[in-house]
Amino acid sequence: MTSARPLVRVRSLGGYVPTRVLTNADLERLVDTTDEWIMARTGIRERRLVEPGTPTSALATRAARHALAAADLPASALDLILVATVTPDMSFPPTACIVQENLKATNAWALDLNGACSGFVYALTTGAQLVATGAHRNVLVIGADTMSTIVDYTDRGTCILFGDGAGAAILSPSEDDTGIVAFDHECDGSGGDLVILPAGGSALPPSHATVDAKQHTIHMNGNPIFKFAVRKMAELPARILASQGLGPQDVALYVAHQANARIIEAAAQRLGLPAERVLLNIEHYGNTTAATIPLALCDAVEDDRLSHGDWVVLTSVGAGLTVGTVLMRWTDTPARFENRVVAPPRGADPARPPARPAGTA
Repeated sequence: MTSARPLVRVRSLGGYVPTRVLTNADLERLVDTTDEWIMARTGIRERRLVEPGTPTSALATRAARHALAAADLPASALDLILVATVTPDMSFPPTACIVQENLKATNAWALDLNGACSGFVYALTTGAQLVATGAHRNVLVIGADTMSTIVDYTDRGTCILFGDGAGAAILSPSEDDTGIVAFDHECDGSGGDLVILPAGGSALPPSHATVDAKQHTIHMNGNPIFKFAVRKMAELPARILASQGLGPQDVALYVAHQANARIIEAAAQRLGLPAERVLLNIEHYGNTTAATIPLALCDAVEDDRLSHGDWVVLTSVGAGLTVGTVLMRWTDTPARFENRVVAPPRGADPARPPARPAGTA
C-alpha cells in the first residue's frame, strides 16, 4: 500500500474505438452460441474490431491525440509516453516509440508496459510517481489493445469476450487536493497459466507447429479467474479505502476492468456498493484489456457521472495474475471519446438501440 504525495491529477482523457462492430448475432454464425447465452454470462452485446492490418499504435495514437486536444497541450510538452498493451505492433521497437513518432513528441522518452488487463492502472501508477517526484511534468499514459489479432474465432470461450480500443490519460501535478491518493498492487504468479498466449516468445518461439496448434491465440481457464477476480476486486478496494479512513459509502464511482459484467457486479456487491455507483460499459465494447478503464473513465465524464472532489476507485485483475487498484479524488477532467456508444438514459427501455454518432462525442 503506497500513498501518492504530492498529488498528481488526471489532466485529460482521450478514447478511441473502431467503427467496425461485431455483434452477438455475428458470433452466432461463427460458433455455437446465442445472444442470450453471451449476454447472460458476460453482459456483452457487441464489441469493436479494427480493420485487418491496423496496428495497436494507430489506436493508441488516436486516443493520445484526443487527450492532448482535451488538455489543450502540444505533444512537445510531453516528458514520457507509457503504452500498456499485450498486443504491441511488434516485439520491438516498443509501440510507445511508434506513438512518440506519430505524435512528434520529440521531448518525450517512451516505453511499453505489459501488465495485461491491469496494464493501465500499473502504467498510471508508474507515470504518477515520476510526476510526483518532480522529474516530469506531463506524462501520457495509454492503454491500447487490438485483441482481435490474438483471438481464435472458433473458440467459443474466448471469442465472445474481446474487442479492440484505446484510452489515454495525461498526468500532471495537481493544483489542489484532488488527484491520485494511493495505489495497491499485487501479483500472484502461481496463476500465470490461467490466461496465456503460449507461443511467440523465447519459451516457445514461432514455428509451423505452434501456428498449427493455435498457440498464438488466447488460452483461458475462466472459472478460477472469475473467482479470483471477484475476490480481489473487492478486497483491494476495501483495503485501500480503509488506509485513508474511508469506506464504500464514500465512493462516488467504482471503475473496474471490464472483463465480465457478472464479475464486476459480484465484486461491487461484496464491497457493499449500489449499482448506481458502479460503471458498466462492457455491453458495447467487450473486454479491450488495457483500454477498458480509460475508456470507462471517458464514458463517466461524457455521461456527467463525476464531480470535482469525488472519490473514485479503479481496480483490475489480469493475466499474470496481476492485480491493481488506484484511489483518487477526481479532478474536473475534460475528455474526448471518438466513436463512443451513447447508451440510453438510465431507466430507458434497454431494448431500444443506442445512438451512435460519428466522430468525436
